[in-house]
Amino acid sequence: MPLVECTLVEGRTPEQLRALITELTQAVMTSVGAPQQSIRVIVREVPKTHFAAGDETIAERQARLAAEQG
Repeated sequence: MPLVECTLVEGRTPEQLRALITELTQAVMTSVGAPQQSIRVIVREVPKTHFAAGDETIAERQARLAAEQG
């Protein structure tokens, strides 16, 4: 039973998340030949304040870029 876990910064529409689930499921079916019914997909959304790269949260980066742009 393949399990795919995907973590994203919050903000996508339900339609985008549904499309992501479909595409991930299809990718697993194609790449490893797993039957669709056996594939599990978990999508986690985290707040922009809880997702960081290079010691800067996404919220901080967006605020910094907005300030730099004027």
